[in-house]
Amino acid sequence: MTTLLTIIVLVFILIAIWQMVKIFDLAQAKTENSQVANDKDNTLNGYLMMGFLAFIYIITIVCVVKWGDLPLLSNAASEHGGTIDNLMIISLVLIFFVQTITQFLLHYFAFKYKGEKGKQAFFFADNNKLEMVWTIIPVIVLAGLIIYGLNTWISITSIDESEDPLVVELYAQQFNWKARYSGADNTLGKANVRLIDIDRANILGLDEADPNAQDDIITTELHLPVGQPVLFKMRSQDVLHSAYMPHFRAQMNCVPGMITQFGFTPTKTTAEMRQTPDIQEKVTRINKIRVENSKPLVAKGEEPLERYEFDYLLICNKICGKSHYNMQMKIVVETQEEYDAWIAEQKEFKNSLIN
Repeated sequence: MTTLLTIIVLVFILIAIWQMVKIFDLAQAKTENSQVANDKDNTLNGYLMMGFLAFIYIITIVCVVKWGDLPLLSNAASEHGGTIDNLMIISLVLIFFVQTITQFLLHYFAFKYKGEKGKQAFFFADNNKLEMVWTIIPVIVLAGLIIYGLNTWISITSIDESEDPLVVELYAQQFNWKARYSGADNTLGKANVRLIDIDRANILGLDEADPNAQDDIITTELHLPVGQPVLFKMRSQDVLHSAYMPHFRAQMNCVPGMITQFGFTPTKTTAEMRQTPDIQEKVTRINKIRVENSKPLVAKGEEPLERYEFDYLLICNKICGKSHYNMQMKIVVETQEEYDAWIAEQKEFKNSLIN
């Protein structure tokens, strides 16, 4: 009955609106309602264009002043991170410069050449010099950016295995990460998802007959020694994931059925990164928010929110399902001595199987 009454009310509202529109049209029938803009309309629109240009510039300045501090362009924690940041800064400066000039010309020309009675537009069919200018300049700028970007990418992805990097596998599945260390021989054992045996705790599908797999170490937390090159081999068990480590400027897709790789050298320990001004400011800001949000919880007799502490994170940067947002793994960058002590405490694959 409630649904029927609601439908009836909505129908009457629509009829009322329709009748009001008809009355408005009849009231306007005898007034001049030309669809052709006159000088007054053109002048108004010309000034509105300049007003909108001023609004664009003002809001841009406000955003740069208030939110222009971009910590992810200044706190790279890998050797190649600075190169990525430079490429991003150059791109942003170019975009900002071009946007500022083109927006000014677009709005100013709309104002300067607004329609006026008796004024005839001047135009020319083509201008070879002008077309060469606006074609060659973007070609040169874009070619420079592309070549610089390609050289940067090639230098990052060209992993020198003669440096004997630490080999670690990142294993992605909905909705968690596993890390597999290559053990004392620094060689990962063979693995296949068809070999997964949950009953024997072979959760990554390692080949139990492969000698190289016996000393592999599987963990749910990623520890890396500072200053040591690391080569990541990446697999996915189910869908497309993307291993993204923002502070290391590293990202690579994890594709089912194939192995992808990426490498970098961490340059700052977790403890060192926690002492940087940007991170300390971020931690302080987040904890203030958590304190405020904890007040209603404490009033109800519930536990307050935990204090936030900065950690490097490995996150998934591909929408992989309903819990994608929470697919992350803690990364700890530490000294070689701390890493050696931690890895010595972990179980090797051969000792982790259930008979």
